[in-house]
Amino acid sequence: MAKFLEPVVLNERMVLQERKKPPEYVYFVESGLVSLRIVAAGSILETAVIGYQGVVGASFFTGGHLSTLEAVVLFPGSGHRIRVEDLRRMTNERPEIRRSLFRYAQALALHCAQTGLCAVRHRREERLASWLCLASDAAGTQVLPVTHEYLSSFLGLRRATVTETLIRFEEQGLIRKMRGILHIDERSDLERTACGCYKLVSEAYCSSGSVISGEGAAD
Repeated sequence: MAKFLEPVVLNERMVLQERKKPPEYVYFVESGLVSLRIVAAGSILETAVIGYQGVVGASFFTGGHLSTLEAVVLFPGSGHRIRVEDLRRMTNERPEIRRSLFRYAQALALHCAQTGLCAVRHRREERLASWLCLASDAAGTQVLPVTHEYLSSFLGLRRATVTETLIRFEEQGLIRKMRGILHIDERSDLERTACGCYKLVSEAYCSSGSVISGEGAAD
């Protein structure tokens, strides 16, 4: 499979998947963070974040339909990409790759569905803590270059609400806020603040196992 993989730099705001358009590539993310989002009627709502060892486009191998979601690079990084037709051929020849992609796509689908439930069922503190933990896991870092504006827009919360909540987290020693950066200081306490969605989604990804990456793919 490695011979079909092409290294790619993931630049900030780079669109990896467009709504209602057949994909040309599937991306295997090695660093950085990708935002999976719904765009409708001028509004944007994030449904999941994809980071280290994640895949953008895996859902096309489980349903075969055009996605209603858009995938945009949030934190710059790197990865590998493969043409859809090459990966389709590989999954037909090597069913273990198809199974791996299917398990990951199932975990990602759960993540998206849980985000929707979380938005209407859980308190803002729980939602924000859950997002910070999931983003930290996906990006593999405790330092997240996100602004209040971003969190407000993509979590569907008022900016003042996000600011008040982050101030409370900082007073509790959970995080430190710097210009355009959030540093997670007390990860275990932040997890306890998060709603049950964090643990559910995290466990789903762990159960899905690893997916094929550029470095680990067989020839």
